Amino acid sequence: MRSAFAVIGLCALLLGCASIQNAPVNQPGSSTDLVGQLHENFEERTATDDDLVALSFSGGGTRAAAFSFGVLEELAQTPVRGGGASMIDRIDFISGVSGGSVTAAYFGLRKRAALADFREKFLLRNAEEGLQTDLNLATLGRAFAGGINDSSGLPRWLDANLFHGATFADLRQTVRPRVWINASDIYNRTPFVFGATAFSAMCSDLASYPLANAVAASAAVPVAFAPVVIQTFPGRCKDPLPAWIVKARDNRNAPPMLSAFAKAISRYHDGEIPYIKLLDGGLVDNYGLSGFTIALLSARAPYEPLSPQQAVKIRRGLFVVVDAKTGLSGNWINTIEGPSGVDLVKAAADTAIDASVGAGYTAFERTMGDWQAALIRWRCGLTAAERARYGARPGWNCHDLKFFVGRIGFDQLDPARAARLETVPTRFRLPPQQVDEVIAAGRDALRASSAFRMFAGRM
Repeated sequence: MRSAFAVIGLCALLLGCASIQNAPVNQPGSSTDLVGQLHENFEERTATDDDLVALSFSGGGTRAAAFSFGVLEELAQTPVRGGGASMIDRIDFISGVSGGSVTAAYFGLRKRAALADFREKFLLRNAEEGLQTDLNLATLGRAFAGGINDSSGLPRWLDANLFHGATFADLRQTVRPRVWINASDIYNRTPFVFGATAFSAMCSDLASYPLANAVAASAAVPVAFAPVVIQTFPGRCKDPLPAWIVKARDNRNAPPMLSAFAKAISRYHDGEIPYIKLLDGGLVDNYGLSGFTIALLSARAPYEPLSPQQAVKIRRGLFVVVDAKTGLSGNWINTIEGPSGVDLVKAAADTAIDASVGAGYTAFERTMGDWQAALIRWRCGLTAAERARYGARPGWNCHDLKFFVGRIGFDQLDPARAARLETVPTRFRLPPQQVDEVIAAGRDALRASSAFRMFAGRM
């Protein structure tokens, strides 16, 4: 009994000493002026070719960042049909979660130039320097107070070493690619997609929001990090809710993901939630498919989120989920006891994440199939005048449209190599040998993907 009181007293003492600083950095304002640049749809895409390429980078620390970087390197070596460019220059959309969001944001900012220095500037660096990453007596108080690390350490490191003050305004200076950075709204239990929809609803300025902070929110693992806080400013602007948000919010038969997202956006707008608390995006969507899925489910016309001109022009679409999630781990299956403590928390989180990503990917495949069918019906229903107005070329075939959807992961490589890769920790520091091994795995996994090979005309 005395020992129990001693533990309680120690916890109380630690809690009393702990202080978590999580002041929000977003500014009041309106994103109305940026809606044309930042709206969550595909209308920003330049219609310079008839292909649509989209990538989704999963969570998993530096190993996820390295795996997705290998995919980008392989795309840089893959010529497009007709020559003159490589496929990396045709990427239209990238969605990132946690470790994958680092690669997504940096590539979105630097484009092809990111290939030259991302390995040295991030993958080979220790992004955990200056952070406390272990749960022990010294960090227990901060863990109980909300998180071992507050929301300043990782953003500060990312900004000093990678983003150098870049904001979402810098990210959108060029049209292609469109980047989604995904976190988890832990109160509404929904994805939080950094974009114009959410920031307009809360009357906040997206353009000035630092990329480093958005990426850190996407990677804020519970307990290790305190939630990143976003403040809402209801009444500071006149922006009404988008019509599709109101419709999805009030429609009892709306798809669950869209309904939950719309209700969260409404709460931001109405002032019901003064402070939004964000943690790792993998908690609700470790594949980062929410941005794509919400854009499709919120479409008001069959061709959306494309423009009519793009919907007529497109012939092929490639959608690749780059999956660096963890494999099975832990030795507590060999005893009656366990798991306990940190292992129990990790096991529970991994179970929830793995259960959701499988269902999420299956739903995404179905959604993409439905969208392809809807596009074909719309195209085939166009009048001659509409076809001419939207730029249909002579000999145009309304049925000439094919989407290729695939997932690449360690498990698709040979078993011995996959087993070795799955032992790579999901930390933000890895030895160079492991970094290079994971990069090579990304190149090889994409090269072996049947969806990619069919899209690239290699099968």
